[in-house]
This record gives sequence, structure tokens and C-alpha cells, in this order.
Amino acid sequence: MLSARDVRLLPKAHLHLHFTGSMRPTTLLELADKYGVHLPEALTSGEPPKLRATDERGWFRFQRLYDAARSCLREPEDIQRLVREAAEEDVRDGSGWLEIQVDPTSYAPMLGGLIPALEIILDAVDSASRETGLGMRVLVAANRMKHPLDARTLARLAVRYADRGIVGFGLSNDERRGMARDFDRAFAIAREGGLLAAPHGGELTGPASVRDCLDDLRASRIGHGVRAAEDPRLLRKLAEKGVTCEVCPASNVALGVYEKPEDVPLRTLYDAGVPMALGADDPLLFGSRLAAQYELARRHHGFTDAELAELARQSVRGSAAPDDVQAKLLAGIGHWLEG
Repeated sequence: MLSARDVRLLPKAHLHLHFTGSMRPTTLLELADKYGVHLPEALTSGEPPKLRATDERGWFRFQRLYDAARSCLREPEDIQRLVREAAEEDVRDGSGWLEIQVDPTSYAPMLGGLIPALEIILDAVDSASRETGLGMRVLVAANRMKHPLDARTLARLAVRYADRGIVGFGLSNDERRGMARDFDRAFAIAREGGLLAAPHGGELTGPASVRDCLDDLRASRIGHGVRAAEDPRLLRKLAEKGVTCEVCPASNVALGVYEKPEDVPLRTLYDAGVPMALGADDPLLFGSRLAAQYELARRHHGFTDAELAELARQSVRGSAAPDDVQAKLLAGIGHWLEG
């Protein structure tokens, strides 16, 4: 019997990775020591924290841990280190293209304002891409917990810097707060500026939030989207429109959306023809990176190597990578499967 192919060698695109959440745990400890930040024990134990965000108290705890980690990013060199290490981890896991997601307003107070913060981030991405050979771009995400006018400001800024490596516009944080339609103007600004629309939906709330992203924000990708599996008509719509769902299996389980890895509806989405791009979401908090998501699909859902290769193809096709980069990655996927 042939041994399974190494999923770390499978070329793929990574479309759902949050900025602070991409940090290595060891880096967080070093930065906390550097700035004298007292971290919660959940971030210092050496094990992923026990999380459950299906209620507001659990989500608040998750956000509190995330904010504690973010408070350790205070200087340009911290940003540069985080981005370089995120790129190194992705390369190690077989990624040939990474779209890292960030809300620059979160870092503006430490880095001299919104525009300086965004420029520092974009410079760091450009440097890391050149140093590691990884194709790397940025998706700017608004926070649905804030006023929609803030999102419009971010959308205009994202469009302004589209020639510096910004490829998309997102909407993150607790789906249970803020209606998608409240952010429709921000997404219209982003789309008119040539950016792809990739809001979060269908994780903490059900299929209706995915439908809202499609109807109100005209999403071309959905961050998560797994709850669409509960609505066969919605699955057909996603498949027909070719809307890629950025599915993050490990984080779905860690946050309590599903009890066990085998409960994540990967097979339901795949069999319905919904394009997927597996993502790590926040490795700092969930304990696993990109290749582990493919391994989860293999181990808990019985995905064959041919099916894993198709998942990788879907991630590439759903990305904003240039045609030549996509062609190279798709050829590499074919070689992986042949070899």
C-alpha cells in the first residue's frame, strides 16, 4: 500500500489568516518580555487555550486573549518580524500564495496613526515576500463592532493602496453584532476600486449570515461559510456563483462551532460543489497552521490525495494571485499528485 503524500509538499494558497493570530507563540512570549506585558496564563502555558465562542462570554474571552497578544506589537520591527515569520511558516506548509488579513486601525495607536500603520504593514509584506519567495498580499478588514462609517474610511484607504499590495476588503469580528447591510457602502467602495469582497459569515451564526454577505455585500468569497451546509438551496447558490468559502476546520472546533473535527461539514460543502480554501485562521490561538487543515480533511473526512489536490486547486482559483502565479501553483499541484 502506498503511503499518503505529504500535504506540506502540496502547493496551495492561504486565504484566511489573521494578522496577530499568525504569530508564533514563542515570538509572543519574547515580545511580551521585551515590553513587560503580563499575558494571561492561557497564552503562556505552551498549549492552545481552551476556547468556546458560541456565547458572548466565550467570544469576549477570545477577544481578550487576541487583544493581549496584539498589545505586544508596538514597533515597526515587531510588525516586520511577525510578517516574515508568518511567511516562513506558510512556505514550510506548502503555501505559494498568502493573503493576510488585517485591520490597521488596531495597530495605529502604536505606530503613529492609521496611514503609517498601513504603510509599515505593506512594507513588511513586500520585504517578507522578497525574502521568502512567497507570493503575499493584504486583505484589509473592517470591524463589524465599529460604526459603518469607520468601514468606509478603511475601504477608501484600501483602494488608495491597492497598487501597494492590497487585494481585498473584509468584515470580521462577531457576526452576531451589526447587520451586513450596514456595511454595504463600504463594500461598494472597495469593489469599485477593484478589490475583492471577502466578509466573514456563516461561522457563529447560521446560513442567513452567508446569504446576507452574498445579497447585501456581493461577496466573491466568504470567510468561513461552513454554516451554509445547513441550507441546501444556499449550497447550490454558492456552487453556481463559484463563491469560495474560506473554511478553517481547526478553529471551528476550537471555538465550539462544531464539537469534533469530523463534525465540520467539509464533505457536505465539497460534494455540493462549493469551492473551498482551507485556512488556519489564528494559529496562535488554535494551535495549527495551514498543512494541518489538509491533514484534518484527510484523517477525519476521508479526503483522498486527489480530493486534497482539488481543494488546493480551489484555493488557488479563489485567490487574487496573478495568472502566472496561479498557473505555476496549479502545475505544482499536478506534479504533487503524479509523484
